[in-house]
Amino acid sequence: MSRNTRINALLLLVVVVLAVLPLVLGLGDHKEEPFAGADAQAEVAITENAPDYEPWFSPLYEPPSGEVESALFSLQAALGAGVLAYYFGLRRGRRQGEERAGAAGRPPAGGE
Repeated sequence: MSRNTRINALLLLVVVVLAVLPLVLGLGDHKEEPFAGADAQAEVAITENAPDYEPWFSPLYEPPSGEVESALFSLQAALGAGVLAYYFGLRRGRRQGEERAGAAGRPPAGGE
């Protein structure tokens, strides 16, 4: 097993432990929503500290349920990951093309 493979396996193990540990230890069992997002926690903190606070604006779209909200958030994350993967793949492909063109003794495509 190469050094990179061991490092990747160790990193994957750490990520799995970090994801599963709070569930195994039962962290948040005493709360109504044990793993609420930062937005919900901020809303609770604001209403506790300033009960007469008026928001500056209201949302343009309020999802009908938490499941729909989670699905939209997941879709947004997937689209963002796709855009990043496309960008980095494109950069890598261009770099490999330039290296191959340089190895063949030709000037790289693009005029430079």
